[in-house]
Amino acid sequence: MNNARSHESAQVSLTIAKVLQSAAQLVDSDSPRLDLELLLCHLLDCGRTYLFTHPERVLSVQQAADFDALLQRRLAGEPVAHLTGRRGFWTLDLEVSADTLIPRPDTETLVEQALELLPDGDFRVADLGTGTGAIALALASERPGWTLQGCDRVAGAVALAQRNAKRLGLSNARFVQGSWFEPLDGRFAMIVSNPPYIDPADPHLGLGDVRFEPRSALVADDKGLADIRHIAKGARIVLEQGGWLLFEHGYDQAEAVRTLLDELGYCDTATRPDLGGRDRVTLGRWLQEPARSD
Repeated sequence: MNNARSHESAQVSLTIAKVLQSAAQLVDSDSPRLDLELLLCHLLDCGRTYLFTHPERVLSVQQAADFDALLQRRLAGEPVAHLTGRRGFWTLDLEVSADTLIPRPDTETLVEQALELLPDGDFRVADLGTGTGAIALALASERPGWTLQGCDRVAGAVALAQRNAKRLGLSNARFVQGSWFEPLDGRFAMIVSNPPYIDPADPHLGLGDVRFEPRSALVADDKGLADIRHIAKGARIVLEQGGWLLFEHGYDQAEAVRTLLDELGYCDTATRPDLGGRDRVTLGRWLQEPARSD
């Protein structure tokens, strides 16, 4: 009887507030409280507001055990997005997987710039290396008149983007498998891309969430510029006259990317900062007739 009372007492004391309060001290993260709130919301199938309005809710024994299992995986470094299978981006709730990069707030700068450059209307826009489909789907949600075409060489990523499009009901975005320009057809008013741009020697590759993300989506040769150069050259062939090319890149790569675009004949090159004030997106406009392929 005493053991039963002890177990019951321990269970009663395991409230949402106490779980978050105790666990937040254990997680080595830039946002430990938020991480654990998201894990608990996933477990309880609720929004964050529920956690604030029902801090006294008692977790069942099974819920407590499931939360502890998630917590141990987070302590081992697994990204919260992989543990929950979801990540918010722009105004969208996206399914994520280990096949792709996890969408990040910095990439919303690319979406913002694209929306500023073209109004709604009959425009064709390509998203190269689409991953979860985050960029293409954010643009599709804001510009229903645009036709978005996203491509990725990884079959699992394409399937994931297709599931996200279907679940969100965004029929003006479609996704195909292939490397960069290979699967695209026709010409485009805009090309956007968040390509691999990290130097293979960058020590940050061994830290944080990137340890669990596909290296092929992160790293590029030539100090991270190889894929950007390849896309900038190829885009001249498929961009309409007056079409725009936009890249996300590393905070210290803006000058190199602008120089590259200038050398390739792009005009109106410029760089825009992310919310943290770091150079994040560089753009250029192709005003000449589409170039011939080499």
